[in-house]
Amino acid sequence: MQEIYQELEKIVSRARADSRVLARLSSERKNRALCAMAASLRTHAEAILAENAEDLKAGKQSGLSAAMLDRLALSAERIEGMARGIEKLVALPDPIGQSEGWKHANGMKITKTRVPLGVIGIIYEARPNVTSDAACLCFKSGNAVILRGGKEALNTNRAVLSALRAALREEGLPGGVIHLIESADRAYTNALLTLQDGVDAVIPRGGAGLIRFVKENARVPVIETGAGNCHLYVHEDADLAVAEDVLVNAKVSRPSVCNAVEHLLVHEKVAAEFLPRAAKALSAFGVTLRGCETCVKLCDAFSPVTEDDYATEYNDLVLSARVVESEREAIAHIDRYGTRHSETIITNSFDAAHEFQNEVDAACVYVNASSRFTDGEEFGFGAEIGISTQKLHARGPMGLAELTTSKYLITGWGQTRGTPPKKD
Repeated sequence: MQEIYQELEKIVSRARADSRVLARLSSERKNRALCAMAASLRTHAEAILAENAEDLKAGKQSGLSAAMLDRLALSAERIEGMARGIEKLVALPDPIGQSEGWKHANGMKITKTRVPLGVIGIIYEARPNVTSDAACLCFKSGNAVILRGGKEALNTNRAVLSALRAALREEGLPGGVIHLIESADRAYTNALLTLQDGVDAVIPRGGAGLIRFVKENARVPVIETGAGNCHLYVHEDADLAVAEDVLVNAKVSRPSVCNAVEHLLVHEKVAAEFLPRAAKALSAFGVTLRGCETCVKLCDAFSPVTEDDYATEYNDLVLSARVVESEREAIAHIDRYGTRHSETIITNSFDAAHEFQNEVDAACVYVNASSRFTDGEEFGFGAEIGISTQKLHARGPMGLAELTTSKYLITGWGQTRGTPPKKD
């Protein structure tokens, strides 16, 4: 274990030194490097896909779930999406150096300015696109990053990192600003979480188990990106055609991701009409349906639900449902089982929509729209580092600004506290 600490300390030391170089770069220089990274991903796409095929083969042999395999899989289209995500970052304002200022009564100038966090650790599961997204978000926001991806994607992550570092070399920039821990030994994760003198923040991105492990073991600050146990509530004044369309999109368009809906709540006045309709639409996509006693009575497509179902983020083609008597009951259910990620109401009632958005405690609260929009790129942030479900220091999709902190710059000419201001 001591050898691992020593190895990581060297990595972190280099990352911190190189982060100082990165923090001094102009926005123009960073953007030029990002364009080179996007181009390098395209150039190395064939090599990346070859390594990804090896990871997928090993994942299938080891029994990875369909959801995990979907997260792991890359394609030419997904690599192109990664490259376009980097290019969108280029078009976004650089948060570093953004400032506001004012004067103290004694004449001192006080300026609050945006600066990088420094060295960030990203711990994530089998999602190789995160390697690119996280590295480039950290790069533009002036941070060095230490990436700790899941062992299932190790070959793919190496290939993606190789492409990004090739671009850095072409631009004459230090490769230490992006580092990947390549060992599958979990001791590296434990060590990374305890390097208080070198790592400024750790961001876990993955399932509930990973996030819980990081929170329980970290000695460095953690920015929690949360699990998505998301709900859709069909109000008594809902347009049921809209409800069906939004539900199907939110559930089946990509069920393995955190912004997919997992649970359906239906007002009792529209349950008899909507549940069979929803069941028919979802069953066409192979969705397994579980429901409360009323759901089972109203529609034989539902099997009985359990308490554990309501607390489960399926990340799969499974949906649980419950019939409720009121919006207040729906909100109470969400408050009990939700993960503060994304919640949706379908309604034509302004008052119901207003109450739902005001009362539901979540990072993103939707009215008549799919929760699948909870995404940094969809919100205009370019790529995202994750969806934060906490309230300090960031919440919701995390882009460039959320990877910075503040520094106060104070300029005077000999002022001392307690001394009356001198007259001009």
